[in-house]
Amino acid sequence: MNILCVGAGLSGAVIARKLAEAGHSVTVMDERDHIAGNCHTERDAETGVLVHVYGPHIFHTDDEEVWSYVNSYERFRPYKNQVKTTSQGQVFSLPVNLHTINQYFGKTMGPDEARQFLQQERADTSIEHPKTFEEQALRFVGPELYEAFFKGYTVKQWGLHPSQLPASILKRLPVRFSYDDNYFFHKYQGMPENGYTNMVANILDHAKIDLRLGTKFVRDQAADYEHVFYSGPLDGWFDYSLGHLGYRTLDFERFTYDGDYQGCAVMNYGDEEVPYTRITEHKHFAPWESHEASVCYREFSRQCTPDDIPYYPIRQVQEKALLAQYVELAKNVQNTTFVGRLGTYRYLDMDITIREALDVATHFTKEQTAPPFLHS
Repeated sequence: MNILCVGAGLSGAVIARKLAEAGHSVTVMDERDHIAGNCHTERDAETGVLVHVYGPHIFHTDDEEVWSYVNSYERFRPYKNQVKTTSQGQVFSLPVNLHTINQYFGKTMGPDEARQFLQQERADTSIEHPKTFEEQALRFVGPELYEAFFKGYTVKQWGLHPSQLPASILKRLPVRFSYDDNYFFHKYQGMPENGYTNMVANILDHAKIDLRLGTKFVRDQAADYEHVFYSGPLDGWFDYSLGHLGYRTLDFERFTYDGDYQGCAVMNYGDEEVPYTRITEHKHFAPWESHEASVCYREFSRQCTPDDIPYYPIRQVQEKALLAQYVELAKNVQNTTFVGRLGTYRYLDMDITIREALDVATHFTKEQTAPPFLHS
């Protein structure tokens, strides 16, 4: 078949490769001038540092097949995400762990003591059924840790007070009663040695894939193909006829530094009066490399406008209602499958994005068709 993949990020690239290997002719179209979407990486000409252009992406998964897949296109080096946060004039370790608790309260508690201390002396046990993010945090960790590590950062990241966000965001106790400061729990964690863009280039390197960058997709073009896999914004397919789905976007204030600026890859800023959410120092995302100078990003979060790059789906009550309307419209679109973070309006980690792309492509090779949504 003659197939079109709209978007040269992870979804489009993985689907295109699997279908090309099955004998289909695949056109991959992206309006940007580079591949790999928001996980695009490039060498900084001035410092030689490998920069995560749209903010840091750290690969972590429990899916052995996905881990094998990415390693077949790029060597992944071990990488542990150890986040720090500056709050109330001190630097602490995240996620909140035994070291964080002992440091904050000036104590030397063991795991059981710390658990009992929070539950009996700090947690607000009067909140029996937390309904909001704020209530959930107060119920679990009490006011001090909530103020220091959750409140300010959340306000800056989402533009909403935690009392306006659902408790489900804090699905489980956001505290570890050990000294484990690895941000992720997953079995496989790493960074591509030569960057994500190199990995995606290798995925797209197939004789039956025609890559077209700097090319904006127009819906009428779908008629030229037997099937379309669309990883652009779901509302964009319909020319935003019902309104725009809400996203948060990011602004980056880039600066260089001669030396080591902060001594870690990610430093969060929990105080609400600090306008940025974090500073990322990109050479620390590739600790096997050595660079004298450094490239850093101050990261600011705000409401996404139609001219911005959408990052995080908001998915509040209003957005979910609008999403449901767009999903109903999409179900009537013939020979088109909506995929990825933007196409399904969900926050997706990279491993889930790849897993779903593999599943969609496998379904298509077996059935010679695919529904508008295989995942939603």
